[in-house]
Amino acid sequence: MARKNLIEVSNEVRPEASAVAPRDSRPIAGFIPQSRSGGPVGGITRTLGNITEKVERANDLERQLAEGQTVVELDTALIDASFVADRLEVDAAELAQLTDQIREHGQQVPILVRPHPDEKGRFQVAFGHRRLAAANALGIKVKAIVRALSDEQLVVSQGQENNARTDLSYIERALFAHRLDERGFGSDVVMAALNVDRAALSRMRLITRQVPIALITAIGSAPEIGRRRWVEFGEHLETADIDALLTMLSADNIGGMSSNDRFHHAFALATKKPTGAKAAMTSTQVGDLPVKLKRTPATATFVFDSKAAPGFDEFVQERLKRLYAEYQQQRGA
Repeated sequence: MARKNLIEVSNEVRPEASAVAPRDSRPIAGFIPQSRSGGPVGGITRTLGNITEKVERANDLERQLAEGQTVVELDTALIDASFVADRLEVDAAELAQLTDQIREHGQQVPILVRPHPDEKGRFQVAFGHRRLAAANALGIKVKAIVRALSDEQLVVSQGQENNARTDLSYIERALFAHRLDERGFGSDVVMAALNVDRAALSRMRLITRQVPIALITAIGSAPEIGRRRWVEFGEHLETADIDALLTMLSADNIGGMSSNDRFHHAFALATKKPTGAKAAMTSTQVGDLPVKLKRTPATATFVFDSKAAPGFDEFVQERLKRLYAEYQQQRGA
């Protein structure tokens, strides 16, 4: 029966249905056709999915940067200092030590920056100036958190970071408050930046009114000098020669000293009485007589008006011995 196998199931293993017989692989004009995907629609879907995923990752990174959640590495040449200085000087020895630590162990704590408000592509430091300087000296990028900050948020972050690390001396804190006042920040912002109450802020403002800013700058941070000594110094400056103090502080033998020593020298000069100065003297008329009595804490002097009473001084002088004898007699009685 020639047709009986028409309904029989063959046991022969057949190639997968998806398998395609190999095409002629001979190149046409040097062109070798590329293998095609079996599902062109699925390939487009996957491509669109990859693009969407990249956009989502970029948006997520932008959100994290805005919230300050991501640490990035920035070229130090793109970063500017804060618009309000909080330090009078950077200790060279401390900076060298920090540079060595970062060279050996890497930068452990990132700095905080914001996008520069005026220059696109640049940044402005809120805190971490010394870490930035150390990274710049090493020629490496600096680790930073980038956060969108208003001017008020920047100075509060700047001040609070310094307070937490106890980096600033008392006079630097007072000067920071003065600079914030100059830029028009309200007392609430200044108090938040320095973490002080209104009374403490008033005392800081008093010092920067009593002690000229030029003199504070010439002395320096003076980390060992507290509020009481600065207040006392300011009180003595009311009668001191400020120009002489500035000249003394600019001398080579003084300028090279530590800021603490410069303060002590300025304080000594401000409290020193001028050489050869006369003590305070009062002058009063003796009744209706042609005589004035001039007094100091240690002496008393009669001054005779020779025009009004010629020879009266000699008349009194001749009788001084008798007057003095009467004086002694009365004291001994």
